[in-house]
Order: sequence, then structure tokens, then C-alpha cells
Amino acid sequence: MFPRVISDSTPHIPARARRTATAARASGATPPARRSLLRAALAGTAVLGTGLAGAAAPAVAAPSTAARKRPTTAREALRELEAGNRRWRTFREQHPDESPAVRQALTTGQHPFALVLGCIDSRVPPELVFDQGLGDLMTVRSAGQVLDEAVLGSLAYGVLELGIPLLMVLGHQSCGAVRATVEADESGVRLPRHIQYLADRISPAIDHGKEGDARVDATIDANIRLVRAQLAAEPDLAAKVVSGELAVVGARYELTTQRVHGIV
Repeated sequence: MFPRVISDSTPHIPARARRTATAARASGATPPARRSLLRAALAGTAVLGTGLAGAAAPAVAAPSTAARKRPTTAREALRELEAGNRRWRTFREQHPDESPAVRQALTTGQHPFALVLGCIDSRVPPELVFDQGLGDLMTVRSAGQVLDEAVLGSLAYGVLELGIPLLMVLGHQSCGAVRATVEADESGVRLPRHIQYLADRISPAIDHGKEGDARVDATIDANIRLVRAQLAAEPDLAAKVVSGELAVVGARYELTTQRVHGIV
């Protein structure tokens, strides 16, 4: 019942022990044809990243006096996240919105432009993989992006109280929560109580049409779709989607390439 994953022609780069791989390797990949981010946004899908860019320079902090134009729509937010992820994976991070002036301004309020529901995995902090700074993103993280009342309440606060126009469900390659769920389902072994709670909510997404690692990988995508559908069906959020004030999208982070791409 779910659409397929957006195809990705970007060549996979072997996993590195450290993120100090040379920019030459990044520039060696042939960039695929650019996909239309706006077309994907209209379909409720985030298409982030279109291949590795050219030679990478050392990361340089953004000038503290630079005034960034903040996204105010879901389309603009998707563009900013795409650009930030491109900087991240090509080692051109700007570390924006960390200056003394920004810190002082944020003492009187916040206006984040995107809300990200991600996994607790230590390798996938949204602020880093999208190269954003203080006040830019509101993030909620739970293992496997599992929803409960606390998570739903936090997401609703960002949308209803702060008017955030973009809500992204961000899964990732090699998700441990998904793997534990799949393996428990196959073995019939009950997990420790609180971990079983997570597995019970991920298990409807298990792809029984695949085997081994392929089943885990397919279930990661299916779980992103499942959580996105659950959020889009929440009455308060659905009303915002219908009015055009909110887009709820799904995306996946690849550990091997540091690329974020959309899930439809």
C-alpha cells in the first residue's frame, strides 16, 4: 500500500572509520540528474541531496554578522535542509546561527523553520546532518521514530504553537531498533519490557517479503512511511496539512554516504 522509495543513482561510498575522507573521493562520484525538490514537496515528499559535489574545503563557521533569511514555507524549509545536507556530506559545514548575536536574540524567543522526528541513534543528529544551528530546528528523537503521547504532544506543540511549516520523519540506514524488532519477530523471543514496547509499534512495518538484511532495510523504509501516515492522520496536524500550512514528509539518512533522500 506504500509507494516505492525514490530511486537514488548516487554511487555508495564504502563506510569510513573516520569522517576525514579526502574531498577527492567525494568529487570522484558522478553526480546524477537533479530531481525537482519543489515537485517532491508538493507531493508531500522530501527529496534531499542530488549527489556529491566537487572538491570539499575545510569546514568554516558562518560569519557572525551574516543575517540568514529564514524559511517560512515547507518548500523553503526543504530547500534549506537539502542545502545543509549537501554541505554536510561534502565537508563544507558552515555551522550557522551560533554567533553571540544569535544567542542573545534567542533569549527572547524562537522561530524554528522545521520540525524533525528522528531516531536516538548517536550517528544521526539532525542539526549536524542538515548543518543547522541554534533556533533553526526543533527536534524530537525516539528509537525507531516511535510515537507515544509525549512524542505526539511535542510535535503538536511545534506545529500548533510555533507554526512550524515542515514536519519530517527521519529514519536511517542500519537502525538498531528496527533490526531488534525484525529479529525478535523471527525468533519469537520477547525483548525487555520497554524495548518490547518499541518493537510492538515498529512490527506492523516489517516487510515479510524480504529476507535477512534486505528485510531489515525494507522495514526501515516501511516504518518511516508508517510513522508519516500516522502523523498525517492526527486530526490537529491533518487540519494544518489540508489548509496548506504544514507538510509532513518522510526521509532517510544513509550512514555510508551521509546523504538524506526522500521516502514516498
